[in-house]
Amino acid sequence: MFSRQRNGRHAKADAPRRGAERRLPADADDLPQEADAQSLEDLGPYDQAEAPAGVARLDLGALLVPAIDGVDLRVQADAEGIIQQVVLVHGDSALQLGVFAAPRGEGIWDEVRAEIRKSLFDDGVAAEEEPGVYGTELRARVRTPDGLTDLRFVGVDGPRWMVRGVYQGPAAVDPGTAEPLVECLQGLVVARGPEAKPVREPLLLRLPREMADAAAAQAADGAAPSLTDTTPSDELSRKPSPRPRRA
Repeated sequence: MFSRQRNGRHAKADAPRRGAERRLPADADDLPQEADAQSLEDLGPYDQAEAPAGVARLDLGALLVPAIDGVDLRVQADAEGIIQQVVLVHGDSALQLGVFAAPRGEGIWDEVRAEIRKSLFDDGVAAEEEPGVYGTELRARVRTPDGLTDLRFVGVDGPRWMVRGVYQGPAAVDPGTAEPLVECLQGLVVARGPEAKPVREPLLLRLPREMADAAAAQAADGAAPSLTDTTPSDELSRKPSPRPRRA
């Protein structure tokens, strides 16, 4: 658990936008009434070049996660501190985050969403597309060892990156039940870097130095790496969400 400063969550309305603009979804005209194209411009995830200053964030490499009261950050990483999974937890809800390389001139969420839907269908799970704050979302209900679990897939296309968020639990049905998780997604910052990368390749996520050192010490002692505050929840570990394939 960690807290954040309350000032500087968004850039000022009249502040210049630096770097490439984040692409609005093609179906922006169909967004819910509480989110129009202008308000979407004021929300993250942000590219690092245009992120608001003065916000406490945890640096995980390609993702800088805002510190929000009441949100528990859980990651799964190896002994070298390379992160395979990032999960934010608030109450009975969770938000799994992933970030991927994308082409310079076009978004990939529409294509990725179609592939996730097909993957779910092949597993016998029906998934429905619905409008959301960032455009078209994908909602499904999956069976886990602990019963049925609701999932909501959200994609945000940015300049040469795509963020995929998967809400689980009550927040997958009603975002109002886990507003701190929504605030985390809206305050997320992507540090893409200038390097050329294959489309859909996961961007490198790593533990902060002190956590990586603790992981290395655990590995030296022969203990299984359980790095970070906690490991992911059982449901997420048993039934990982579908992820985009590499090109």
